[in-house]
Amino acid sequence: MAEEKTFEINTALSPSGSPPDSAFGTVTVDPDDEAEVFATGANGVNFRTVGWLKAAIFLLKMTFAAGVLSIPSALYTLGAVAGAIFILFWGVLNTYMAYIQGQYKMTHPSVHTVADAAYIATLDLTNWSKKTAFVIRELTDVLYIITWVLCAGVSTLGLSVALNAVSKHATCSIVFGFVAYFVIASVASVRKIQHLGWVTWIGFGSMVAAILIVVIAVTIPDRPAAAPKTGPYELGFSALPPAGTSFAGAWAASLAIFSSSANTSGFVPVISEMRRPQDFFKSVYTCMTWITTSYLALAITVYAYCGKWVASPALGSAGPTIKIIAYAVAIPGLIAGAMICVHVAAKSLFVRALRGTHHLTENTKTHWAVWLTCTYGVGFAGWILSEGIPFFSSLVSLIGALGFGPLGICLPAVLWFSLHKDLDKSTWTGRSAWLAHHFVFLIGLLVTIGGTYANVVNINDLFKTGQVGSAFQCADNSGTVASR
Repeated sequence: MAEEKTFEINTALSPSGSPPDSAFGTVTVDPDDEAEVFATGANGVNFRTVGWLKAAIFLLKMTFAAGVLSIPSALYTLGAVAGAIFILFWGVLNTYMAYIQGQYKMTHPSVHTVADAAYIATLDLTNWSKKTAFVIRELTDVLYIITWVLCAGVSTLGLSVALNAVSKHATCSIVFGFVAYFVIASVASVRKIQHLGWVTWIGFGSMVAAILIVVIAVTIPDRPAAAPKTGPYELGFSALPPAGTSFAGAWAASLAIFSSSANTSGFVPVISEMRRPQDFFKSVYTCMTWITTSYLALAITVYAYCGKWVASPALGSAGPTIKIIAYAVAIPGLIAGAMICVHVAAKSLFVRALRGTHHLTENTKTHWAVWLTCTYGVGFAGWILSEGIPFFSSLVSLIGALGFGPLGICLPAVLWFSLHKDLDKSTWTGRSAWLAHHFVFLIGLLVTIGGTYANVVNINDLFKTGQVGSAFQCADNSGTVASR
């Protein structure tokens, strides 16, 4: 068994199937945990200290982040019925995708990210060479890193908006963006998920409180804050999509909902730091049950009282005063959400750079230099993207299409085939399962190809109608005050 585990570790590292050259040194590990990513050894730092509840909160904060703020406006595009159906459908599907990835990690402990899983599955299901599998792994890893950097950018933008709203645009938005980057990257530089527990607890609580403030506030006045102050007005709440809704607009709105819980590819590295990896499934079920039910309740309530006057991000839906209060309360949550995006991407790069060396789990200068370079580098890339891409909801759904479509749906479907390669398809049950997972794979392709097209068209329309500002601008990005 130890021989097989060592093979998995090594083949995930190089096209030749051997560990990288020991330029940074080598690591000696216990035979019992040599398949694990963070094998401790005699002098190593023990990364595997996270319990299932702390993991559940980490996953909750990872998921209940900036994406939730775009769901109420997506419901206006889809209508209440279709919107509710999509919230439930994507919630259940994303939960199952997380389950498959967890099962694959249990079967192959050497997996750290879905890129490692893609490598093993390629060798498992095809007759392709290790070099070809290595190329697939690298492409998957590039997509994985880009996706999480984009998530960091969205979250950095969210914090910049909050700082603008709370301060009533006290300074240039680019300055607020840089401040957001520095704070986020600094918090993300805490190495172990175990030590980030207090950040995720506070962040999760503050985000829930901020959303509840808005939800309660929108139910009190007799008309939405953005609606005309006097005279008749149209609420815009409907069970069906409003007249003139295009397929591109509706599909982009659906993908905004999908993206808000599709980050399951980021769950896999958390397993590598759990005391009992098998408890991961308790963490997933706790996280995704809360996410799906809260999304449904909160989004429907805000949409029912605000209708077409709902704001995106949703914290602005109850008027300027409540918006300032809600954003002030949400700041710890926005920091925590962005921190997780940076931490996930940085940890992947960190493991890639030092895996197979003693520096990965020992407090050496190289260890800290590489780690801090990864966190501040990823955070910087996210900040640049947040300044260069001046739209919010469309970026969330675009991430869902280009990143989470292939990583969160297509790849888990492939992993299922790898786990069940000896499935008996002559039985009705086996054949049905085989066909069902092919269908899931096709859904992933639809999300990726159709979603990208829909988002490109939708973003183009936003630019044509003047609903998108310019990149790298100092103007208020929170809508609190007029541009200066």
